[in-house]
Amino acid sequence: MLGTYRMAGQELDSLDLKASVVTQGVKVSGAVYKRFCRTHRLHPDPRACNSMILPDRTTVLLTDLALHLRYLKTAIVLEALRNIRHLVRLKTPFTLDVASDGRPVLSHNGEPVTEVAFPPASQFYEQQTTSGLPFLGNAVLLGNEYVAFQCLWPCDLAKAGYACQFCYAGAMMQRLAKDNKPNSPTPSPRDVAEIVRFGIQQERAATGVQITGGTTLNTQAECRLIVEYLNELDRVVGMDNIPGEVLVFTTPPTDPTEVDQVFAAGADRIACSLEVWDEDLARAITPGKVKFTGRQRHLNTLTYIAEKYGPNKACSVFIVGLEPAESLLAGAEYLAQRGVVPATSVWIPFGRPVMGNTTPPGLDYYRRVKEGLADIYRKHRIALPVSCPCGVCSDAWDQQLAVGVL
Repeated sequence: MLGTYRMAGQELDSLDLKASVVTQGVKVSGAVYKRFCRTHRLHPDPRACNSMILPDRTTVLLTDLALHLRYLKTAIVLEALRNIRHLVRLKTPFTLDVASDGRPVLSHNGEPVTEVAFPPASQFYEQQTTSGLPFLGNAVLLGNEYVAFQCLWPCDLAKAGYACQFCYAGAMMQRLAKDNKPNSPTPSPRDVAEIVRFGIQQERAATGVQITGGTTLNTQAECRLIVEYLNELDRVVGMDNIPGEVLVFTTPPTDPTEVDQVFAAGADRIACSLEVWDEDLARAITPGKVKFTGRQRHLNTLTYIAEKYGPNKACSVFIVGLEPAESLLAGAEYLAQRGVVPATSVWIPFGRPVMGNTTPPGLDYYRRVKEGLADIYRKHRIALPVSCPCGVCSDAWDQQLAVGVL
């Protein structure tokens, strides 16, 4: 059962609260870091993908707006300060502080909502690979489920000037390409294998792996590149030693059979994400995907996987908050009835404005999506991953939806 909470005179369940916190961020007291950063997984760096745990075990992405703003002000993705007016307006009604009895408490406009907890302590972000690559900034722990790699190689769409509007990493790569500057070093297959070995085998901080690269214009070569990572993962860790799923995000190839080699190398599921179902909005929000790959190639690959490997082996993520609930649910229904998992990730509006907008939809919108997805998952027997993280938003929503609503 989902927990229930009182906030601003109304009752919310854990998913309502989660959507509110994810889309608005939190102001975290320094006392919280001082009290918990050594005993729990709470890192004073926004790249660490902190999270907090509600009493019913729902995991919620914890974005400290102060740390987030400080990081953006020093990042090249600031796009020559064009978004500075957006940044200085960042504020949130949520605060996280230490109560008199030593517990961390989430409040809304000064009124306590609930106590929270944090994942167990970890040394993950203090590590580096044998090549000298730091874990921090190159991999994250998502909840207690995944060691996730969100951009293993540059995105050709972003470099060509067609970054998805919601994608922070893509905006950075687009700016670097425009200024003729190189991208930061990215993890090699050996780096990835060492990071996974530490996170899953040494610390047991996660059970599965999520691999995501940037979109390449040579999608056949992209599948082969993913295989190199999976083969090294097998050599160093052993696929049989990964207790959870290996979830791979990739660009749909022109020839769908190219994904066969990715499954043969050990992937449990493959995601080719559309993100936006409304075609007019997709042209504006995901211009590179529309121009270079197109919806049909995504659908061809997703249905090929579902038909050959069975239902629930193909996934497509939709970003909740970018389009009307009706069109998002129409896309989810279309895929689900064909055996494809319509996974979701909540849009984080303070990551980057979309179509000039930084205001998330109201709570009624998220409730409509939540209830509609619950019906779709039940009707089509959708089996969600343990958690379905999306590289662009770093927030998993579906697992709590499935456990708490279905």
